[in-house]
Amino acid sequence: MRAKSCVCHVCGVHLNRLHSCLHCVFFGCFTKKHIHEHAKSKRHNLAIELMYGGIYCFLCQDYIYDKDIEIIAKEEQRKAWKMQGVGEKFSTWEPTKRELELLKHNPKRRKITSNCTIGLRGLINLGNTCFMNCIVQALTHTPLLRDFFLSDRHRCEMQSPGSCLVCEMSSLFQEFYSGHRSPHIPYKLLHLVWTHARHLAGYEQQDAHEFLIAALDVLHRHCKGEHCTGDDNGKKANNPNHCNCIIDQIFTGGLQSDVTCQVCHGVSTTIDPFWDISLDLPGSSTPFWPLSPGSEGSVVNGESHASGTTTLTDCLRRFTRPEHLGSSAKIKCSGCHSYQESTKQLTMKKLPIVACFHLKRFEHSAKLRRKITTYVSFPLELDMTPFMASSKENRMNGQYQQPVDSLSNDNKYSLFAVVNHQGTLESGHYTSFIRQHKDQWFKCDDAIITKAGIADVLDSEGYLLFYHKQFLEYE
Repeated sequence: MRAKSCVCHVCGVHLNRLHSCLHCVFFGCFTKKHIHEHAKSKRHNLAIELMYGGIYCFLCQDYIYDKDIEIIAKEEQRKAWKMQGVGEKFSTWEPTKRELELLKHNPKRRKITSNCTIGLRGLINLGNTCFMNCIVQALTHTPLLRDFFLSDRHRCEMQSPGSCLVCEMSSLFQEFYSGHRSPHIPYKLLHLVWTHARHLAGYEQQDAHEFLIAALDVLHRHCKGEHCTGDDNGKKANNPNHCNCIIDQIFTGGLQSDVTCQVCHGVSTTIDPFWDISLDLPGSSTPFWPLSPGSEGSVVNGESHASGTTTLTDCLRRFTRPEHLGSSAKIKCSGCHSYQESTKQLTMKKLPIVACFHLKRFEHSAKLRRKITTYVSFPLELDMTPFMASSKENRMNGQYQQPVDSLSNDNKYSLFAVVNHQGTLESGHYTSFIRQHKDQWFKCDDAIITKAGIADVLDSEGYLLFYHKQFLEYE
């Protein structure tokens, strides 16, 4: 028999990851589980995904690929990442001569071109929810997070799936990459955020950075039961949070704190996990470390800037400089067995795949509440090598000296999202810039999405900066 039309036999649409039963002529939505209901009632346990050709087994609850399809899928993944500006290096897979021939005779199943706009979709403002919309835009354009949710990797284990934020994020990714152009209404996401992060509930303007951390925390907790590996000693060495859920795989880094006794020079080291780095700015009540070296300007991390202009590198230098704790903050030295003055220095022990930098523009103290509008220059490409714990010996008196053998690409990042805040502390509005392809940027202002130039991005004030590692190890 031949099917007359490829639409879901239950709801009549051709979207929602349509699958075809391999036992009979039946088409059903995977996202809305219509194909699941058919498989359970008819005991037809095999179905094929019409877009990519993957065969799904309802007994295994996973896709079954032959070797040829797996090779093609890997190559398509590599090309997709290259289009997104994310580099790659293969740790275990290199195509053989036969595999290269196979790839040559099999055209791509999906057409990702330089002018493709799939994944771009506006979000309706539900009442001062621009703080949420700009973070959602950044998360839905995070390459590895997108790949995770679009490949249906989440297996919900919550007793009430309707309360799972990860399930809602999965649905959100499906909506973003469905091809629909009309703005999406994220009312379910807002409800779940209010449910699980009650300090963000209500229609008052909230902080986008606070929402990001709260969202990552809830996503991590809802993923934790299915992916955490706290008893796996092998994972502990690589992941300071002892968790292997998708959130920690992408966003978690390790921050090393070295406290040095000023008497015996003994060093106490701790490593703490982080999801973002908060950086002080000139103009705040906190004394700021001197700006860029040189009196006439300099080139740092690929940034050419005039003397006096603050750069992201300046902020990172200040963050990782040694800090004298003073006589009012003495610590008990394990070597001296008494309280002594000490210095503290922070460095990066482990870098995350996505590095998020929070520029501390909102100052809250007992005396004043204000917004700091200092312009900070940030680069399209960032090298974090100077701020690694392994580079500490190359830093003297708080200033980094570039090592001669610094040729590694492991610590290099590319900018892919910027969140901005316009207005004052009391009344403002959040927007975001999103990189759709390697050199194409778009401005997301709630429901309105417009093309943007690189100059528009780099000249923006900058509140949250999202960088993605250029080179990844994967199997």
